[in-house]
Amino acid sequence: FLLCQGCNKESMVRLEAFSDNSGKLQLSLQEIVEWLTSKDEELSQQLPIGGDVSAVQHQAEFHQVPYSDLPGPFIYSVLESAQAFLAQHPFQEPEESLPDGKELSPRRRVLNVSRSVWKQASVTSDLWEKLTARCVDRHRHMERTLERLLQTQAAMEELDVALEQAEGVRDAWEPVGDLFIDALQDHIDATKLFKEELSQVKEGMKHVNDLAHQLAISDVHLSVDNARALEHLNSRWKLLQGSIEERLKQLQDAHRDFGPGSQHFLCSSVQVPWERAISPNKVPYYINHQAQTTCWDHPKMTELYQALADLNNIKFSAYRTAMKLRRVQKALRLDLVALGSLAEVFREQDLQQGEHVMDVVEVIHSLTALYERLEEERAVAVNIPLCVDMCLNWLLNVYDSGRNGKMRVLSFKAGLVSLCKADVKEKYKYLFRQVCGPGGQTDQRHLSLLLHEAIQVPRQLGEVAAFGGSNVEPSVQSCLRMAPGKPAIEVSHFLEWMSLEPQSMVWLPVLHRVAAAESAKHQAKCYVCKQCPIKGFRYRSLKQFNVDICQTCFLTGRTSKGNKLHYPIMEYYTPTTSGEKMRDFAKTLKNKFRSKQYFSKHPQRGYLPVQSVLEAESAETLAEMENQTCSFFTDSLSPDESLDEDQYILRHSSPALEQDSPCGQHLLLVHLEHQDREQLQCTLARLENENRVLQSEYRRLQWRHEEAASVPMLTEAGEGASLCSPTADGGPQEDEELLAEARVLRQHKTRLETRMQILEDHNKQLDSQLRRLRELLLQPKEDSEANGSEPSTLSSPVSRGDRHGEGASRETTDTEAAGEDFEQEQDTVLQLQEVIEQLRNVFPSEPGWCGASICTEPALTGSTGLFRGTAQSSATPPPPPPKDTHACTRTQAHTHAHTSTRTRPHTHTHRDTPPGSKG
Repeated sequence: FLLCQGCNKESMVRLEAFSDNSGKLQLSLQEIVEWLTSKDEELSQQLPIGGDVSAVQHQAEFHQVPYSDLPGPFIYSVLESAQAFLAQHPFQEPEESLPDGKELSPRRRVLNVSRSVWKQASVTSDLWEKLTARCVDRHRHMERTLERLLQTQAAMEELDVALEQAEGVRDAWEPVGDLFIDALQDHIDATKLFKEELSQVKEGMKHVNDLAHQLAISDVHLSVDNARALEHLNSRWKLLQGSIEERLKQLQDAHRDFGPGSQHFLCSSVQVPWERAISPNKVPYYINHQAQTTCWDHPKMTELYQALADLNNIKFSAYRTAMKLRRVQKALRLDLVALGSLAEVFREQDLQQGEHVMDVVEVIHSLTALYERLEEERAVAVNIPLCVDMCLNWLLNVYDSGRNGKMRVLSFKAGLVSLCKADVKEKYKYLFRQVCGPGGQTDQRHLSLLLHEAIQVPRQLGEVAAFGGSNVEPSVQSCLRMAPGKPAIEVSHFLEWMSLEPQSMVWLPVLHRVAAAESAKHQAKCYVCKQCPIKGFRYRSLKQFNVDICQTCFLTGRTSKGNKLHYPIMEYYTPTTSGEKMRDFAKTLKNKFRSKQYFSKHPQRGYLPVQSVLEAESAETLAEMENQTCSFFTDSLSPDESLDEDQYILRHSSPALEQDSPCGQHLLLVHLEHQDREQLQCTLARLENENRVLQSEYRRLQWRHEEAASVPMLTEAGEGASLCSPTADGGPQEDEELLAEARVLRQHKTRLETRMQILEDHNKQLDSQLRRLRELLLQPKEDSEANGSEPSTLSSPVSRGDRHGEGASRETTDTEAAGEDFEQEQDTVLQLQEVIEQLRNVFPSEPGWCGASICTEPALTGSTGLFRGTAQSSATPPPPPPKDTHACTRTQAHTHAHTSTRTRPHTHTHRDTPPGSKG
């Protein structure tokens, strides 16, 4: 018992000691928990971080005090004591609930105390870690905020200084109205430079606004003063930007309205009483204060158009159009502008996209730069205001007749390139480059655009009908045929097509020939007006010897009384060379024995005709179209014989291709020898064909004559019956009708007899021609010495041809009843007799060599193309009906299957409208 009692006392002592230690530990833990809780509440109750530097610095200092007061070592020591206590008195058993009234055993009591210490230590540790982390985070947040605020404040101070300096520059600006016109561009450049220098201010404003945005995201709002200062900076910056933009706009408007590229300086292009005004869309118009009228055209342009009316007497519309354009070209001084200068101006003005639309101001600016460059390069005095205004007026008339104030870049380029000074092929290449793609090809759409812009030039002069009309689709299809089976063409195809002088573009090469002919002077006398020397174009007949006509007489259709100019005709726009003279003599010699039928079967055009709109869908070739069009030949240029410019064959000679070779005339004649040998074959085949046709016509007329022979007998019998029975119904009236019918039949019989006689004579002439030509072709080939004397032997028929021409003019009255064809055949026979001896030397034949096919006329050396006139409209007025005496040779096509001879039907229409007609 005593032993147990002693043990209990010892246990009580240990228990009391345990209770004291645990009580102190629990008390310390409880105090720490309460202190940590209070500090956490204080930290949560602190105000948000301020929006200026001073506030953040003050908050940082205030935050440092509680953070430094944290009893970190004490808390760590208490937690270590708690850890040591729990190590001595572990508790592994779970907590058990005891029944009420039952006392806890000492062991159970120790376990409960240990569990309580563990809980308090855990709470203390969690609160300590949480409080420590919050303090660290807030401290770091304050540091970052303070750093950003310092950056913001420094940036705002720098911006304030920069804006103050910029505002000083702005305030020093002079009003735009007080500036000199010549200094406008300098002020524009200075303003643009000032705007570029303010790019740093722009970046600074962006940086400050970004800093303020970042502070707002981190729940730091700028103070009222800082926010107000930042807002003031932004408003000042926006105001400065607006001032710069407004200043730049005012300067640019002033430079546009009053500068060198403006319309202000164009006011001097007109004189009193005229005044130049500008419509709202910047299109100029002109006010006549004396007459109180307004008009779109410049007064000088109106005078120019009135002067162009003097050229309306030119029969050939392509030449009429070209000469009008030549006057326009000179008035606009574009005849001095080189294509290279144009290209440079286009590049400087950034006119690269053809479909881009230009306004009037851009056009004026480009034209001003062009004429300034012209004045600088050519060192010539140019009235720039007048030239710019006139050229603008012409461009608006051509491409903006409605005065909308807009035109495409392609239109602007096409108009200027057409009238500039350059080789025509270079113009073709440049225009093609404006519509071709990266691969150097252009498709149907872009080609249509180009041709549409080009055709507007003659359209403005009222001549578009002569060049196929405003519809360019047939021309496009004609050009695309140069590259069969391909949707696009290359520049080589385009140049080849343009070299044929297509109908819609023939006016452009004619314009170049007109310009080249202005300075030409020919040592020859005009056959009509006797002018010597001939200036400008010279027209030489390739049917008559020594017949030259000046351009005035030829283009206006003037002829000398009693004389006729026969086709074909060669045009020269430069002085002729010896080779050209010899070539023309040889051609004239050949044409002496050619009839109209030859030229009707071998038509040649000076341009490439295009199909009409309806024909564009057909599959006909150009050759078929040529055969379906009526002949364009005639005998004379006399205007009183129902002539049409459509009927002339006119060739032009290109001096660039006709330079004399060292061998000169000899090589030319040797070259022509082979060609003319082929022509003899063609002539022989044609005459044989005509002989067969005439034999058939003779048999037909003989049969009709036999039928008509019995008609008078029947008529006389009818008359006798009428006289014997006067009481018949309608006796006297019926007798008169029968007598009239008898007279008609007698006249018809007489005409048939005359026609048969003419056919017999014509047949004899053809037989004679055939016999002579066969002898010529079958003649043995002579030695080579005959060729050495070709130039001398070819000169003798000239005088004979002249004498024969005089005789032909005297015999015109005697042979008029026989008809034009009969007269032509008589001339052919006489001319063959004259030149047969020379032909034997010039064109030696080979034995057994004869022609059986009809060939086309070979191209002459140096000929670049043919040009002829055309009818006034698509339907040509019919020629006068032939006289009865030569109807036998004119009506063959209506009654016989053979159509090889030329016929003249009473009505005919053209399938296409050639470019030579009057507009």
